[in-house]
Amino acid sequence: MKTVAKLRDRLRKLHERTSETPLFNPVFQLSHDLSRDLETGALSLDDMEGLVAELECEALQSRAGRLRRLVAPTDPQENLSRIAALLDEEDGFSQFRARWEKPLLHGVFTAHPTFLLNPAQADAVATAALADDPLASTVCALPAHGPKITLEFEHLEVCNAIERAGRARDRINATLLSHARQRWPGRWLDFRPLPFRFATWVGYDMDGRTDIGWHTSIAFRLREKARRLGTYRASLAGLAPDHALIATLDAAQIHASDMAELFSRPLDTPEALAAAANRMTADDPAKLLSLAPLIETLEADAAGAEDGDLAVGLATLAGAMRADGLGMGWIHFRVNSSQLHNALRRRIDPEGTLDIASKSAISRLRELLAEVKPLRVNFAALAIETSTAIRQFLAMAQILHHIDADAPIRMLIAECEQPQTVLAALYFAKLFGIDDKVDVSPLFETETALEHGGRFLEALLAEEAYRDYVRRRGRVSIQTGFSDAGRFIGQLPAALAIERLQGRLAEAMTNNGLADVAALVFDTHGESMGRGAHPAGFADRLTWPLSRWARRRFAKAGIALEAEASFQGGDGYLFFRNDELALATLARIAEAEVAFTAPASRDPFYDRTDLSLDFYRAIRRVQRDHLKSATYARAVTAFGLGMLTPTGSRVSRRQSDISADRSMSLRQIRAIPHNAILQQIGYPVNVIAGAGTAAGDEMEAIAELLGQSDRGNQLVRLLRAANGLASIKTVAAYGELFNSAYWASRPYRGTETALEAACMALAEYLTKDDRSGVFRRLTSRLRVDWMKLHRLLALVPGMPSGRDPVVDAERRNIGLLQAVRLSLLMHMFLRAVQVPPFSRSNDVSRDDVLEMVLSLRVDDALAQLRRAYPVAMPHVADFSVDEPSDFPDHEGEDYGAIRARFIDPIERAHALNLRVAVAVANYFGAHG
Repeated sequence: MKTVAKLRDRLRKLHERTSETPLFNPVFQLSHDLSRDLETGALSLDDMEGLVAELECEALQSRAGRLRRLVAPTDPQENLSRIAALLDEEDGFSQFRARWEKPLLHGVFTAHPTFLLNPAQADAVATAALADDPLASTVCALPAHGPKITLEFEHLEVCNAIERAGRARDRINATLLSHARQRWPGRWLDFRPLPFRFATWVGYDMDGRTDIGWHTSIAFRLREKARRLGTYRASLAGLAPDHALIATLDAAQIHASDMAELFSRPLDTPEALAAAANRMTADDPAKLLSLAPLIETLEADAAGAEDGDLAVGLATLAGAMRADGLGMGWIHFRVNSSQLHNALRRRIDPEGTLDIASKSAISRLRELLAEVKPLRVNFAALAIETSTAIRQFLAMAQILHHIDADAPIRMLIAECEQPQTVLAALYFAKLFGIDDKVDVSPLFETETALEHGGRFLEALLAEEAYRDYVRRRGRVSIQTGFSDAGRFIGQLPAALAIERLQGRLAEAMTNNGLADVAALVFDTHGESMGRGAHPAGFADRLTWPLSRWARRRFAKAGIALEAEASFQGGDGYLFFRNDELALATLARIAEAEVAFTAPASRDPFYDRTDLSLDFYRAIRRVQRDHLKSATYARAVTAFGLGMLTPTGSRVSRRQSDISADRSMSLRQIRAIPHNAILQQIGYPVNVIAGAGTAAGDEMEAIAELLGQSDRGNQLVRLLRAANGLASIKTVAAYGELFNSAYWASRPYRGTETALEAACMALAEYLTKDDRSGVFRRLTSRLRVDWMKLHRLLALVPGMPSGRDPVVDAERRNIGLLQAVRLSLLMHMFLRAVQVPPFSRSNDVSRDDVLEMVLSLRVDDALAQLRRAYPVAMPHVADFSVDEPSDFPDHEGEDYGAIRARFIDPIERAHALNLRVAVAVANYFGAHG
C-alpha cells in the first residue's frame, strides 16, 4: 500500500466489514496493516512520507475549495458590480449617507495563534481559491515547513492583511463615490464613505503574555504609521504626482521610520531611553500627529478638480485617511481583570484590605472618579512602571500624545466579571488624561460572566460616571468571546448565552437613558466551528455570534449598533491573502449586512422558550459534565500538545513535569489547542456533544421547532457540518494505542516474531496505563449521544436527505490521515521501547523517555536520548595541551547505529505526524 489510491480502496473494504460487527474499527485496522508493513520493511519512512505528501496536497485543495465556497465570486469587476447592485435607486441622499457612512462591520485582525499554514502554503491556497475548480489547482509542490512564528512575523503578516483589506475598501469607496457623483452631482462631496473599519491588537495584547514590552507596542505603532504614510503617499502620487502634500507625507514617513528604528533598539539604560524619548517628544515640523488638515486639503482639491476620476480618487484617499488615521488601522490594547485589580490596589489599597467585589469598592471608585485630576506622563515614567495595567495606559497616552492624536484606542479587559473592573479602567484613563480617546470594553466569556452579565451591565450603566463617559465617547463598548465560553459550556450554549447577553445590553441601555449612544459589540469568534465561526457562509458567520434576534433588539430600542468581528491569526488573514480575496470577502460581508436590514418574520425559536430554553440548558449540562469528567480531561490531554504544530508566538500551556501530564487540567491549555486536539482525535466534542441527549423525550417537537426556525436552521447547519467531519471510531482507535492486550496479541500467531520482545515490553508497560480505558469510556458516552443526534437530525424537516458525497469523501480522507498517523505512532512506540538501557541521568530513566514518547513529548525524549547516546564525542587531540597523556587508552563507543535505528526514526516519524496534523486541520478549515 504505497499509494493513496490503494489506501483508499483498502479503507473502503474495511468499512464494509462494519456491517458484520459494529465494534470493528476500520481506521485502526488500516493503521495496523500499515504498521506491519512498516516494521517488516515492506514500507519505509520514505514511502510514508510520500503518502503524507499526497494526502497533504488533497487537504490543501480541500481548504482552497472551502475558502472559495465562502467568498465566491472572486472576480474583482463582478464584486464591484455586486456592490453597485446594493445601492437602492429609491434611496435619497440622506438614506444613502446613513447606510454607507458608518461601518457595516468593524474588522479586528487579532494575534491568536492560528498560523497553521506557512506563507508558501497560504499563498498557494489563496491563489487556488481564485480558480473555478480549486480541487484541480496545484498546491502540492510546497515546503512543509516555514519560518519560525515570532511576534515580529505575526506583526508583518497582520500589516500585510490589513493593507490588502484597505485597498479593497478603497475600491468599494471609489464605487460608492462614483455612484454619488453621478446621482447627486452637486452634493456628492458631502458624502464620507466608511463601509469598513479595521483594527488590530498584534503587539498590544498583554493578556497571558510577558514577551511584549511597552517599547514593543510603541515601536510597532511607529512602524505602522510609517508604512501607512507610505501607502498614502503612493496613492497621492498616483493621482497627482506634483501634489504639495507629497512632501508633507514624505517628511512624516521619514520621521516615523526614524522613531521606529530608535524604539526597536535596546532601551535598557537610562541614557538610551532618554535619547530616544527626547527625540520622539521634541517639536519637529515632520512630526505629523493628525491627518485632519490633509483630509481637508484633499477634499477641497476634489471639489475643485475638473477631472472626475481625479476627484473621486482624492475623495477616496481622504476616506482612507479618515478610516485608518496614522496607522494601518485602529489598535486594541488588552489586559486581564486581575492585572487591573492589582494596579488599583497598589494605588488606593496598598494594605490589601479592600474587597474589589464589594459595595464599598464601588463607593470608593465613585469618589476616585469624581476627584481624579489628570497627571502628566513621559517615557521615563513608562519605563520604570512595573504594573502591567498601568504600563498599558501610559503607553496609550504616549501614542496619543506623540504618534496619532486622532485615532481612538480600545482597552479590552479579559475575564471581566464585575462592574468595578470597568470603573477601575475608567479611573486610570482619566488619571492619565486619555478618557476622551479610549473605549473601555469588558470581555464576557467565562460562564460566570455570561450567566450574570445582565446584572453586571445594569449595575455598570447605572453608574453616573460611566454614563457621562460613554456619552462623551458616543458608544457603549463590550466584547463577547467564544473561545473559553465554547470550551467550558459548549459552542451551542455559548452562542445562545451571548445572544441573551446582547439582548440584555439593549435593555440596560434603554433602562439607563443611553439609547442615544451606539452599542459597539465586538464578537471575538475564531475561525473554526469550535470557536464560533459558522462554516456555512458569511451570512451565518456574521449572524451566529450576533443574531438577527439580537440585532432587532437594538433596532427596536432605537440604538445604533456597531457590529465588530474578528479575523483571528493566520487562518483569519487567509481571507485577505491576496487583493482578489480581500475584495471578495468585503463584498460578501456587505451583501450580508445589507440583507440583514430587511424586515424579518418572527422566529418561533424565541417564542417557544418552553422548548428552546430547555434545549439550551440540557446541552449545557452535557457539556459541563464532559468538562468536569476526569475521563474527558484525560482523553483530551492524553498526548499533551504533542499532536499540534506550533501555530503562534504565544505559549499554549504552562510547563509541567512528566508525572503532571497524567493529571493535566484542561485549564492548563488554552482554548485554541484544546479545540485543535478535538479535531486531531476525530470528534469536535464542544460543538456536537449534547444536542442529541438534550432533545430527550421532546425530540419530535424539538426537531419541528428547529426546522421552522431560522435560528434553529442555523444551529442544525452547524451540527451537520461538524458531524460530517467527526468519527467516533477514530477516537476509539487512539485508545487502542494504549491497549496492553493489543500489543500482547500482536505477535501471537507468529507473524511478527521479530517484534515479540518489543510488543511484550510495551504490553507490560501499558498494563498500568489508564488511557485505553479512558478512551473506551469516552467513546461509549459519545456514541450514545451521537445516536440520539443522528435521530434528531433525521427528524428535522426541510434539511437535505441522504449522504453528501463530498462530505463523505472528506471524512474518508481524514480517516486515511488518521490511519497513517496511528501507524507512525506505533512505529515511534516500538522504537522507543527497544532503545538499549542507559544510566539514569538528571533523574530521567529509560522508562521516563518511553513515557515522553507515549505522551508525544518527543522533543524532550529526543534530547534525553541524544544526551545518553552522543555521536560526536570530545577527543584528547582536540585540545592543544603540552603535557602528554596515555589515557584514555581506547576509543569511545560509537552510538551512530543506535541513532540510526532508534532515535532518527522517532524524530522523522514525529515530523510526519505534525504534517498530518496540519492536513487534518485543513479539512476543518482552521486550526482549533
